[in-house]
Amino acid sequence: MDIDTQLLSAAERLFDHDGFNATGMGRVVNETRLSSRTVYKHVGSKNALMARVLAERRKRFFEHTDFTTTTALFASLQRWADADAEGVRGCLFFRVQAETGGSIPEIAAQVAAYQAQLRTRIADLVASEAGVVDEQLTDQILALFEGATTAATYRGTAVIEAAHACALELVRKRAQQ
Repeated sequence: MDIDTQLLSAAERLFDHDGFNATGMGRVVNETRLSSRTVYKHVGSKNALMARVLAERRKRFFEHTDFTTTTALFASLQRWADADAEGVRGCLFFRVQAETGGSIPEIAAQVAAYQAQLRTRIADLVASEAGVVDEQLTDQILALFEGATTAATYRGTAVIEAAHACALELVRKRAQQ
């Protein structure tokens, strides 16, 4: 494993499990067993490291998630939430945004990019399935998707199926209009 991969993997695991604020660079150094100098040479700062972690997470999430249909979308979320290292603790983007309050530009930019990409992909799905561009329906499906992601952390992944059923009904009704 190369140094960048090792750093990003360890940092993501720490940030995901313990949070951004609770994870100092010393923990990243200890986890990777690299020198502080090597770590800082490769990542620059904790903020830059978190931004890189988010960029990689976003890439992996969108490669994993199927936006072809509402059913495929929620099935992807179910698989993501069931995976040991991915969605078990909810949305990392949401959690880091809550921790930082959007005050760290490079992190805020990654969160905004994720949110914009997710909304665009859901808007495309809605247009395809409902046969019309519908901003309200897009926001409803987005809210169900994000809500299910969060609720699954304390209600279990069965809540994803409940959100899926609701989303299907909304799309069906819109398609019939």
